[in-house]
Amino acid sequence: MTDAPGPLLAAQVSAGDTAWMLAATALVLLMTPALGLFYAGLVRSKNTLNTFMMCVAALAVATVMWALVGYSLAFDEGNGLVGGLDHAFLADVTFEPREGSTIPHLLFMAFQATFCIITVALVSGAVVERMRFGPFLVFAALWSVLVYAVLAHWAFGGGWLQEKGTLDFAGGIPVEMGSGFSALAAALVVGTRKDYGRQALLPHNAVYVLLGAGLLWFGWFGFNGGSGFSAGNSGVLAFTNTLLTPACTLVVWFALDLLRGRQVTAIGAATAIIVGCVGITPAGGFISPGWAMVLGAVAALPSYAVIVWRPRTRVDETLDVLAAHGVAGLTGILFIGFFAQLSWNGVSDGLVYGDAGQLGLQALAVLVTPVYAFAATFVILRVIGLVTPLRATEREESLGMDVVQHGEEAYVTGEGAILVTPEVGHETDAPVAKPV
Repeated sequence: MTDAPGPLLAAQVSAGDTAWMLAATALVLLMTPALGLFYAGLVRSKNTLNTFMMCVAALAVATVMWALVGYSLAFDEGNGLVGGLDHAFLADVTFEPREGSTIPHLLFMAFQATFCIITVALVSGAVVERMRFGPFLVFAALWSVLVYAVLAHWAFGGGWLQEKGTLDFAGGIPVEMGSGFSALAAALVVGTRKDYGRQALLPHNAVYVLLGAGLLWFGWFGFNGGSGFSAGNSGVLAFTNTLLTPACTLVVWFALDLLRGRQVTAIGAATAIIVGCVGITPAGGFISPGWAMVLGAVAALPSYAVIVWRPRTRVDETLDVLAAHGVAGLTGILFIGFFAQLSWNGVSDGLVYGDAGQLGLQALAVLVTPVYAFAATFVILRVIGLVTPLRATEREESLGMDVVQHGEEAYVTGEGAILVTPEVGHETDAPVAKPV
């Protein structure tokens, strides 16, 4: 680390841009506990704490791995596939602005760390209610380095997709498609819950879900607005589009719910907010506000269809990360290829405005990203599974992951009751776990 910057460096750093990026970083960090609240409401009450704790674990493990090696692999020059190790252990990450930036390099690193954190937390939604906490910690550490950092390098760390000209404003490739298709692989490796397909596995608290979704939307203004890395036009455009797109997704989702079941559900509304935010994530700084509204309407359709279809399969991807993030992120990436507008973004036009090549570049990203994310996640979990069991036993599932993995309950049902723990078979003073 160097000392505080002198007058020359002070002239290179924009105080206004730095202030905005400090706020944006805090907003994105808020998204991880918000996701924990959103996810916790979607599971059964006996798994509330464990589900939230997976997001807390992502915050801790991904941050450490990012500082040690992940940031360097994502943003050091390296080669087209992966960055180098010049910034490992945050070497040479100082107050000096990164090349082409008006904010301190340290702040750029911290902002990017929050993206890695939330993405690891997102993947947990595929395996909640049955994956053991210890193996998840190992998975979070490996996945943040071997999957997220690599995809981030491809998309906006100087990697091969960025060099070819693929556009991704705020993480449609590493965050949204990366988490969605990794979630599918994780669900297949870990397997279905014991009650899946035999009884309704319903959300236990819709208010948590709505509150979590609202806080996620709030944080997304930093997620997308901050990805312009300044208080300039691109950030303003992405910020505004982050208001418009989810609102349009909500309206279309309401209509779909009414057509399908004549009832607008709270869980559906919360999911629609997420789908809209995800859809605009890659496109936020590249399309006009008008097209952002169209994207909101369009993104609702494939994600809604996958959410309706998935429970009819044997794929127990618990919280529909694939539909809400993988499919919606894919939609946003492709939408850029059609409707990017040079007059708004100063970068490129899409097919509608005369550049068919941009659509081809976007299509390339939606072909290679799912393959890498799925394959790498599958291998990581298989390797961990060779060392330690990934999932709880059926009896542990019945008791609930809160008591089995953490020795606590979200909702205390009694005081001073006796619990026989399944692992060691001895009595404790913990409250009795009552399967839901």
